[in-house]
Amino acid sequence: MNDLSAETVQRVWIVTLAIYGVVVLVVVVLLTLIVREARRITGGVAAIWTVGQKIANNTIHIALLDTTNHVAARILESAKGVVGATAAIQGHAEECPGCPACVLGPGWSR
Repeated sequence: MNDLSAETVQRVWIVTLAIYGVVVLVVVVLLTLIVREARRITGGVAAIWTVGQKIANNTIHIALLDTTNHVAARILESAKGVVGATAAIQGHAEECPGCPACVLGPGWSR
């Protein structure tokens, strides 16, 4: 076997440590890039989550609009009844010479 001098051993250790330092530096840079990208992705996911919640809050009202439509339809039917009753009263008032006393008196029914 060859005997290695102390200078050669020291040189090998210095080169090995330099390579180790470069590898550690590359790993640190790569991990920093991964962490930065993960934070950016987390920010995007948070924005998507917020928009999704806003959409859910807006779409929940669609069911309430269905109820509103049914109530509006009943109001419309009631309004038609009021218009019919008002027309009947107007027709009676136009034909009856005793109005409004006949309506306010006893026995009126129509």
